[in-house]
Amino acid sequence: MAKLHSRHVPHRGGGLRGRPTAMRLVVWAVIALFFFGLYWFARRQQPVEDGEALPYYAPVSTTGITVVHRYFALSYNEDQEVAEWVCYELERDRLRKKRVRRTDDYRPDPAVPTGSATPDDYRRSGWDRGHLVPAADMAFNRTAMSETFLMSNIAPQAHHFNAGIWRELEEQVRDWARRFRHLYVVVGPVTTLPPIKRIGANEVAVPQAFYKVVLDLSEPELKAIAFIIPNEPSDQPLVQYAVTVDSVERLTGINFFPELMEEALEDSLEAVIDLDQWPFDDRRYRKRIEVWNNR
Repeated sequence: MAKLHSRHVPHRGGGLRGRPTAMRLVVWAVIALFFFGLYWFARRQQPVEDGEALPYYAPVSTTGITVVHRYFALSYNEDQEVAEWVCYELERDRLRKKRVRRTDDYRPDPAVPTGSATPDDYRRSGWDRGHLVPAADMAFNRTAMSETFLMSNIAPQAHHFNAGIWRELEEQVRDWARRFRHLYVVVGPVTTLPPIKRIGANEVAVPQAFYKVVLDLSEPELKAIAFIIPNEPSDQPLVQYAVTVDSVERLTGINFFPELMEEALEDSLEAVIDLDQWPFDDRRYRKRIEVWNNR
């Protein structure tokens, strides 16, 4: 540090002109990195436009049918007429915004090239039109909310599963997003298991189970957790269904987050779960048992 202030280093009005070439390069590199960081941060805050390439955090599609919407992306299973996965980012800042009204505008997804299921497939079937990306996760603007009612984001769910443990999981993940600021979420039906049955003219498969994968890459505690839950009512605590990401990958055949992080980090986060890092709300569990499961 003494060299920088010695009489042999000219000081010309605080400018860079008289400083050594190496120092000028370092300073300009820092400036360039700063502005690149601003650009990268701003770009990540923008929603994905319809028709763009899959987002950087997307899993691998096993079907080859992918759709990119403004606020989430998905891989579609044409044989079962449901998505094999839907991926999106869940952010604290969006959850804090004033919530728009639920749109309830269920409709076929025109972006699915083979055609999606329709609302008529579910009529008088006895199965709920269950959301994969929850409407409440996208309540920060009307476009985001409305997208969740595209039928590519819907799968058949038992009513007391949808209104019970699945609702609890959705609310719990929102709590974690508020606590940890930013989460990557992938959710879908388990399409590798034989369906319970098929419904509607499009023969939509009723899944045996659903999964949800949650990843937190915010310092200081990088962590991941996943769930596999049978498509039926449950009196068990939500934590009983917590599994590693690797477990979901083995069951579904899907590779999650292949481009999001270094392979070594991916391997370590997906192999274990530390439940102490993921606080669960016991009051919500009791509400499910006492109220939601009986509606």
